[in-house]
Amino acid sequence: VQLVESGGGLVQAGGSLRLSCRISGFLLDSYAIAWFRQAPGKEREALSAINRKDGQTYNDASAMGRFTISTDNAKNTVYLQLTSLKPEDTAIYYCAADLFFPKPDFWRQSMHWNYWGQGTEVTVSS
Repeated sequence: VQLVESGGGLVQAGGSLRLSCRISGFLLDSYAIAWFRQAPGKEREALSAINRKDGQTYNDASAMGRFTISTDNAKNTVYLQLTSLKPEDTAIYYCAADLFFPKPDFWRQSMHWNYWGQGTEVTVSS
């Protein structure tokens, strides 16, 4: 099982980026997928997740209205579209996967996700 993120970079405040998470070793439609981020000196925080079994998506308040999770089964890839970026969005962004989607109250907790990518860095300048 391997998750490889890409698409990060340097962007000005107000700009957009699309992050990709290419998955190998399992079929995307069999797993739950999430995006997290970790800013310097801060704990890892959950942004968005998708339960592949029922298609329901979950978004943290920090992502609501600005970040959108989506999938492309043909490419076995998950995306996170970032819009209206702010300097405080500067972080390393990670995708995570697990065979089972955590209970809705627990999807934000890193411990419930068994597979992780190496991360892609996003820097937002003011």
